[in-house]
Amino acid sequence: MKLYIIFQLLFLSLNCLATNFYAKNSTNFNLNTTKNDTIKVKKYFIINKIEINGNKVTKEHIIYRELLFKKTDTISSKDFCKIIKKSKENLLNTSLFNFATIDTSIASLNLVNIKINLIERWYTWPTPLFEFSDRNFNSWWETKDFSKIDYGLYLVRYNFWGRKENLKILFCLGYDERYGITYEIPYINKKHTIGLGFKTAYGRNHEVDYASFENKLKYFKDTKNYAQEKYSSSLKLIYRKHIHNKHILKLQYNNFKFADTLLTLNKDYSFDNKTKTEYLSLYYKYIKDYRDSRAYPLTGYYFNIELAKKGLGILNKEKTNLFYIYSSIRKYYKINKKLYFASGINIKISSIDKNIQPYFMQRGLGYGRDIVRAYEYYVIDGQNFGLLKTNLKYELLPTKVYEFNFIPSEKFSKIHYAVYLNLFADAAYVDDKNHYQYNNNLANQFIFGTGIGLDFVTYYDKILRIEYSINKSKESGIFIHFLSPI
Repeated sequence: MKLYIIFQLLFLSLNCLATNFYAKNSTNFNLNTTKNDTIKVKKYFIINKIEINGNKVTKEHIIYRELLFKKTDTISSKDFCKIIKKSKENLLNTSLFNFATIDTSIASLNLVNIKINLIERWYTWPTPLFEFSDRNFNSWWETKDFSKIDYGLYLVRYNFWGRKENLKILFCLGYDERYGITYEIPYINKKHTIGLGFKTAYGRNHEVDYASFENKLKYFKDTKNYAQEKYSSSLKLIYRKHIHNKHILKLQYNNFKFADTLLTLNKDYSFDNKTKTEYLSLYYKYIKDYRDSRAYPLTGYYFNIELAKKGLGILNKEKTNLFYIYSSIRKYYKINKKLYFASGINIKISSIDKNIQPYFMQRGLGYGRDIVRAYEYYVIDGQNFGLLKTNLKYELLPTKVYEFNFIPSEKFSKIHYAVYLNLFADAAYVDDKNHYQYNNNLANQFIFGTGIGLDFVTYYDKILRIEYSINKSKESGIFIHFLSPI
């Protein structure tokens, strides 16, 4: 019955989205040419020449992969502006460039020259790591526990060799000890459709959560020994035939070790109350992304679906046998010149047998993006959930560009920024079949939150959201986030 309610929530929300799901956004786009009047009467254009400037590191084939046109292409005049605009968005969505412009000019008759000007980002970040180890900034701020601080070094090299490859090395001490290396190659074939990724990581903690009580996490801490150790290694295959569609297949090995006390505090913390467990996982994820901006979208739509099987029955004495489906659909509309609307739905459905979903694997609402605003301080454990988010945004300050002339590098001297005022309302339902947590009255009922916020958006995909919100229980507060809300 409760799972049925989740599907009802999904159906009603999708019905609202479906009305305009494929609606086209009317966007004015002026060609940068001195012969606009001539262009308007032509029925088609032929791409005569493509010139690329500013790519000091990025290889040209990486840039061409994001364009919706190539040399000698014939494009109808009614689609020309739309294709140019979308190609610019694709370039910016690679996160390789701070700025991208595409200028057009008439060569002769129907022949058009294309000039692409780019300002690349800074790709190497040896960043001193100093962060709060908690679900979000607000949950840490509630306790202001300065012992929950991680420090170390995070070395990232984006666009490795100029081919959009990413190398990440993590060395983290403090509250959580984490060490890892990630390397991703977007293309390994001539058609630029197949990529590979590898990741290995090790972490250990003196303190971990072992249960939730009154929708707050309960922690166990051992100052001498480690309460939990975990190691994982994964290999993924990426298939991207079309620019906006991506398939990801990942195989992962996982190994966990838990302190005896954790299993005493919560007999359902691990499989069969064991202190050690290892298993293989297989993930498949499909992404369809038509957003104008991945960091802070205003128009377009996004869809993904993930199928995960934890425990493949291959390893000796493997007890894990968990399956879940997770899906997200988001739609972004431009209502008028300054007003925007967005809505999104997240759904998770997983195995509900108590014996095959221990606590350390259970994640409901309150983690990552899966949160109802005004419930930042809470977690709502469960096996299934449906989450609906809505936003109405008003552009207080349109995107501005400012240059700091005293900074020699254009990678930092030229910035863009914008400010939005938004009203929002979220609703969710978490289905908890296990019922082995304590006094978690937010599960198995509808919850909702609403409020008003201010979003500051700038370059390098940086976002600051300051929101005042109130929830179903009339609890209110000011909350801070660093990601787009939907």
